Amino acid sequence: MAGTLKHRIVSWVSANLFDHVTYTVRNGLNQGLRRKGGLGWLPTEHDTPELRFWKALDLRGKVVYDVGAFQGILTIFYARNARAVVAWEPNSRNRRRLMENVKLNQFSNVIVRPYGLSSKAAQAEMRFDPLMSGMATVDSGVASGSEHETIELRTLDGEQGLDPPDLIKIDVEGYELEVLKGAARTLERRPDLFLEMHGADAEDKRRRVRAITDHLWALGYRRILHAETGAQITPENSAAAAQGHLYARA
Repeated sequence: MAGTLKHRIVSWVSANLFDHVTYTVRNGLNQGLRRKGGLGWLPTEHDTPELRFWKALDLRGKVVYDVGAFQGILTIFYARNARAVVAWEPNSRNRRRLMENVKLNQFSNVIVRPYGLSSKAAQAEMRFDPLMSGMATVDSGVASGSEHETIELRTLDGEQGLDPPDLIKIDVEGYELEVLKGAARTLERRPDLFLEMHGADAEDKRRRVRAITDHLWALGYRRILHAETGAQITPENSAAAAQGHLYARA
């Protein structure tokens, strides 16, 4: 879905006025960390259910996979709190900023992978609006924007030499189910999962969240929550999680 007018205005201000400013974050999850991009130098930020979720989660000693890392906003939060982080970001523009933000904080526990993840290895065309590169996607059902980039897709099961995950966060603008399908062996270990829901419209989001919930249920995940409200989600009531995020534990 295209970004709201408010999001586009904020993105324009960030990209055109402050994109190359390095600062210490003054609010939110990354308070006290160094960063380029965004408006984290502002002293206040609206609290959200998602922020409260992350603040309450204990990541000490854990390995976190950040699939769809964007510019590293969550990556550096994980790196400060977890034992190790692996971040996948195929969009070259986003990945450069991700690596800058990791380097600014001198984190040595982060591995950055320059690929997208899917159900099979392939090349794909990623489409995005230059003002909203966080919404870059290879999913034609939700893609928008005038810029394109050819990216490499791999499967999570095909990635080698990585510590197994305790938590996998997946935010890939509509391609979440494909990532899960390519991670069958990885998910046999039953890591926790945090997935953002996307879709072209409300009906499409409901369809996609039902497909994801069905897939997780078939894998044996029975504790599936709507992260924002804590409501228990099953295939029968999955529409309740069409807005927001799913948090799944085996």
